[in-house]
Amino acid sequence: MLPLNPNPDPLALPAQPAQVQINLNQPLTLQQAIEVGRRNNRDLQVLELQLQQSRATLRQSQAALYPTLSFQSSLARTDSAGAKLANAQAASNAAQVQQSFAQLLQAGGFTPAQSTLLQAFFAGAQGTQTAGTTSNTFDNTVQLSYNVFSSGQREASIRAAREQVRDAEFALDLQAEQLRLDITDAYYNIQQADALVRIAQAAVENSQISLRDTEARFRAGLGTRFDVLQAQVQLANNQQQLTQALSQQQTARRQLAQVLSVANNVNLTAADPIQVAGRWTLSLEDSIVLGFRNRVELTQQLTQRNVALQQRRIALANLGPQFNIGASFNTTDALADSQAPTWGYSVGGQLNWQIFDGGASRASAAQQEASAAIAETQFANFKNLIRFQIEQAFYALQANFENIQTNRVAVTQATEGLRLARLRFQAGVGTQLDVSNAETSLTQAQSNLLSATVNYNRSLASLQRFVSNLPLTFAAPGGS
Repeated sequence: MLPLNPNPDPLALPAQPAQVQINLNQPLTLQQAIEVGRRNNRDLQVLELQLQQSRATLRQSQAALYPTLSFQSSLARTDSAGAKLANAQAASNAAQVQQSFAQLLQAGGFTPAQSTLLQAFFAGAQGTQTAGTTSNTFDNTVQLSYNVFSSGQREASIRAAREQVRDAEFALDLQAEQLRLDITDAYYNIQQADALVRIAQAAVENSQISLRDTEARFRAGLGTRFDVLQAQVQLANNQQQLTQALSQQQTARRQLAQVLSVANNVNLTAADPIQVAGRWTLSLEDSIVLGFRNRVELTQQLTQRNVALQQRRIALANLGPQFNIGASFNTTDALADSQAPTWGYSVGGQLNWQIFDGGASRASAAQQEASAAIAETQFANFKNLIRFQIEQAFYALQANFENIQTNRVAVTQATEGLRLARLRFQAGVGTQLDVSNAETSLTQAQSNLLSATVNYNRSLASLQRFVSNLPLTFAAPGGS
C-alpha cells in the first residue's frame, strides 16, 4: 500500500504538472479502502492530535495534586558607588583633621605625652578611609509550597480535564465511524458508476446492432428511411449517456481518492463486484434500543454536561477560602572573607478568601449552568435524531430489498422482450420503434436493478453506522 500513501510533509504543495499527473490505477476492495482511509485521513489525524492535547491538559491539571519545589542560586560581585563616595568623604575629612593637627602642633603648648596621644588619635581617624568598595556573594534558596485547601477548585479542574479527554476520545470514535460510512458511500458510488458505464456500453452496442440491421433491411428494400433515422437517433442518445457515465465514473474515483487522502498520482478503482452486502438480523425496535446504547453522540452530550458542571464548581470556588503552606531554606556566603557560609529558613501558611468579586464568579457559574442545560437539550435532540435515522435506514433497506427482487424479474423479462423484438423486426412483422423501445426498457431495468442493489448496500451501511458499526452477517436476505 506504500504507493497510496501521501507525502509525509503536510505542507508540501505540488508545483509541477508532473507531480499531479495520474499514472497509477489501483484497484481496492472495500475493506482495503477503509484501512487506507483510517491510516491517511487528515480529519482523523487532527482528532488524534486533539486527543493528545486533552491528555496533556489532564496531566497539567493533575500537577496541582503535588507540591511545587523550586531552587534559586545567585552569584554576584558588587562594586558599591556609595562606598566609594563614603571613602572620598572620609579622605576629605582626614585631610582636614591632618591640617588641624598640624596647626595645633605649630601652636605648641603640649607636653611630649600629649603630643604622642594626639598623633595616635589623628592616625586612627585617617585609617577609616580604607574601607573596601567591592563584595562577592553566593546565595542559594530552596522553596517548597503546597495548596492544602482550594475549596474544591483543584478537584473540579481535574474532573473537568478528565471529562474533556473522554469527549476527545468520543470525537475520535465518532469521526472513525463517520469516515467508514463516507468511504463506503464513495466506494458504492464507484461501483454504481462502473456499472452504469457497462450498461451504457451495452446499450451502445445494442444500438449499433439495431442500426446495422435497419440499414441492411433498408438496402434490401424491406425497411424505410424513417427506421434508419430512428436507429441513428437511438445510437446517438446512448452514446451521450455513455459519455455522461464515463464522466461520473472519473468523478466518483477522484472523490474516493480525496476521502482516503492518497498520493496525487493514484487513481482508485473498485475491486469488489456489485452484490448484496449482507443482511440485518435485528428488528426495528432492537435496532433503536441498540443505537441509544451505542451512539457516542449521546455519551458526548453527557460528557459536555459534566464538564459544564465542573466548570461551575471551579467558578464558585473562587469565592471560597484558599489555604497554602510553604517553607524555604537559604544560604549566603561572602566569598572574599574568611567567615563560614550562613543559613536560614522560613515556614508559614497563607489564607486567602475573596469575599466579594462584584458577582463575576456567580455570573460565570450561571454561564456553565446554561451550558449544562444546553447539553441536556442536545441529548434529547440527538435521541430523536438517532431514532429517525435508524427508522429511515431500516425502511429503505426493506424497500430496496423488495426492489431487487422485482428488478431481477424485470431484467429477465426485458432481455427476452428485446430478443423477441429483434426477431419480429427481422421477420418483418415488427418495427424499429419496437426494437428501440425494447432496448430502452432493458437499459432501464438494468439501471433499476443496479440502483436497488447499491441503495440496499448503502442502507445497510447507514443502518450499521446508526447503531455504531454493528458487525454484519454476510448472508443475503431471503437466501438471495
